[in-house]
Amino acid sequence: SRSPGGEKPYIISGSDDRTVKIWDYQTKQCIQTLTGHTNNVSYALFHPALPIILTGSEDGTVRIWHGSTYRLEATLSYFLERVWSISVLKGSNTAALGYDEGTVVIKLGSEEPVASMHSGKIIWAKGNEIQTANLKLLDEGVAAREGEKVPLSVKDMGAAEVFPQYIAHHPNGRLFAVCGDGEFVIYTAQALRNKSYGPALEFVWAHSGAYATRDSNGKITVFQDFKESFSFKPQFNVEEIFGGRLLGIRGGDFICFYDWTEYRLVRRIDVVPKDVIWSEDGTNVVLICPDSFYVLRHDKEAVQASLVSGVAVDEDGIEAAFDLQNEISDKVISGLWVGDCFVYISHAQRLTCLVAGSQETLAHLDRVQYLLGYMPEQSKLYLIDKELNVTPFTLHMALIEYQSAIMRKDFPTAETFFAQLPESLHNRIARFLENQGYQAEALQISKDDEHRFELATQLGKLQMAADIIVSISAQANPAMPPRGKWKNLGDVALEQGDFTLAKRCFSEAKDLGALFLLYTSVGDAEGVLNTGKLAEESNIGNIAVLCYLLLGETKRALQVLVNANRLPEAAFFARTYCPSELSRVVQIWTEDLAKVNQAVAESLADPAKYPDLFQDYDLTLAAEKVFEAKRKNPPVASAYATEKEFLEMDVIDEMKKLGPDGFQSMLLKGPLAERPAAVPEPVKPVAPAPVAPVAPVAPVAPVQPVHVPPVAVDPIPESQPTLDLLTPEPAPVPAQSAPETVVESSSPELLVPDAAAPPESAGEPPAPEQSGGGTADLVDHL
Repeated sequence: SRSPGGEKPYIISGSDDRTVKIWDYQTKQCIQTLTGHTNNVSYALFHPALPIILTGSEDGTVRIWHGSTYRLEATLSYFLERVWSISVLKGSNTAALGYDEGTVVIKLGSEEPVASMHSGKIIWAKGNEIQTANLKLLDEGVAAREGEKVPLSVKDMGAAEVFPQYIAHHPNGRLFAVCGDGEFVIYTAQALRNKSYGPALEFVWAHSGAYATRDSNGKITVFQDFKESFSFKPQFNVEEIFGGRLLGIRGGDFICFYDWTEYRLVRRIDVVPKDVIWSEDGTNVVLICPDSFYVLRHDKEAVQASLVSGVAVDEDGIEAAFDLQNEISDKVISGLWVGDCFVYISHAQRLTCLVAGSQETLAHLDRVQYLLGYMPEQSKLYLIDKELNVTPFTLHMALIEYQSAIMRKDFPTAETFFAQLPESLHNRIARFLENQGYQAEALQISKDDEHRFELATQLGKLQMAADIIVSISAQANPAMPPRGKWKNLGDVALEQGDFTLAKRCFSEAKDLGALFLLYTSVGDAEGVLNTGKLAEESNIGNIAVLCYLLLGETKRALQVLVNANRLPEAAFFARTYCPSELSRVVQIWTEDLAKVNQAVAESLADPAKYPDLFQDYDLTLAAEKVFEAKRKNPPVASAYATEKEFLEMDVIDEMKKLGPDGFQSMLLKGPLAERPAAVPEPVKPVAPAPVAPVAPVAPVAPVQPVHVPPVAVDPIPESQPTLDLLTPEPAPVPAQSAPETVVESSSPELLVPDAAAPPESAGEPPAPEQSGGGTADLVDHL
């Protein structure tokens, strides 16, 4: 394998003497011999992009060596016997290792680009080469569209003295630092001139321009003006250091923040962050952990006051130094602060903005990208991918300032920034205001009808919400009306007692269950009838049957059952409520059942052919006519207290006692039949002996109304109630004939209503029945 890039005339070889040799093929000299394998070396190569050498051996190990220092960096063993082949995927950090027993694919290092941006100037590393580009020098008229690659003019600055694993600008942008291969170098940003260098495994900048390094022994050295200020070695194992307003040093299960001016602990926090990102003014900091991140507010004045007071600080530092603002359960790949707004890219490749704990997705990314920087004059965020393509996304600075002012409750300032925002951002602002509890203001700003409907409903502005739904309906597909919104608004209107609006909403939503509840609650007979018709048209049989049954429209309820092919239920319903239709329903049931089983169909009894099997069938027909006559003149609502006694009446028993005419007279009179005074009054004149022969004549006057239609004697009030809730009692089914008529049906279910069972006697008959019976006896006597 040859050295990549052609900079050095080197080739590499592996041999059975268990060594790896690097040769200069021009001078034919051995430059370096790598030892460590314990068996024949079967494969060796230079990595084409990274400064490493990969070697494999029959000892079952793969060793990774530094490409410049030839130091052994890692030894990999997967216990798959001998290694025979190593291959690297071009353009990535992926390598494949071939063994006797299988293949292993590994990822070397990180694919995150080594890049930094300051004030539109970008510096990145491409291998050892340092390149730069300036976003301010884009050709006029060339504006990249949102999320598309920016056409940059890239300039080569030269090769770095170390292989860059870290690049970061000085806070003033005139310098930048490169760290790698155990060393750091500080260069000028205009030209690649060495400003300072030294040994370091890690390098971080402070907000003031100071910097700190960590060496292989864990010693931390702080530099001010490129001169060593102080150094220290913490009492714990140092895993990583972080720059910013304070110097962060991460241990095994915590992070400690120190002052940059001297070795002084500010605060210890028991989390293990993989990155620490400070805001520009140092008042906010984010600790990014593997599965979540924490937003903290740093109180610089409290820290300074504690230091001036000279109060002893314990091992946890100054408690008032940090205050937890938010804990967000999201994996962060990269992030940065824009004012008081934290912008980050999540593991799900969403570009998200966090302001005061409120998250808003700015964009969904189509590939893995990393935040590079922000240019306030362009209101643009810039992202970079592993191929060093730079893409912009819009984030208005005025929007950030507006949101920050709202959080501070500085409303006059917020109004100033709001005037600078384009109308296209009003919906985002409305969502933000809603999250902060300003629903009324959000309703005024929002241009989204869906959002405005939610806000109007929350604020109780129901009529406005209804108007918004009408607006949405005008713009929506006529085949998909917004019935869900009508339903939601109707529920709210019903809760607030706005029945007129509730009726309108439920009608628009075709919510028949809600309409049935509403109309039956207020006693709106016309509304119940319309609901029944609508339910019948919509094939919602249960609601249609209930509506018609409550209205006394038994034949219409029966027809609903027949149309739904629920013929067994229809037959029992007809036997109970409308026996005049029983013969027709049985014929339909017989025809339907014959399609499945002719023998069973023939076992069904038709009352027209076998009247002897239907006990008291003639009485049920007569009772049906009586109840039909009563429905034409339903009782007023004020008579409910007495009319309800009819609900406990055994209809067939009363028909037998009073006869059809007497039963009709009693039922139509209702509470008037309870007047027994008309019978005993004629008895009083019987006491005088001389008038005894006239005694039979005295009762004639009160008896005559019995032969006259009851309506003429005691007319029913003309006022009609809104809803007749009285339903006829079930007619009895002959107990002896039942076994002969029970059959199977082709209908999918045979549900016999409880009303089909013959009612039992309810004890003593009510007062109206006794009065009617006494009158009949008196007529017979006369």
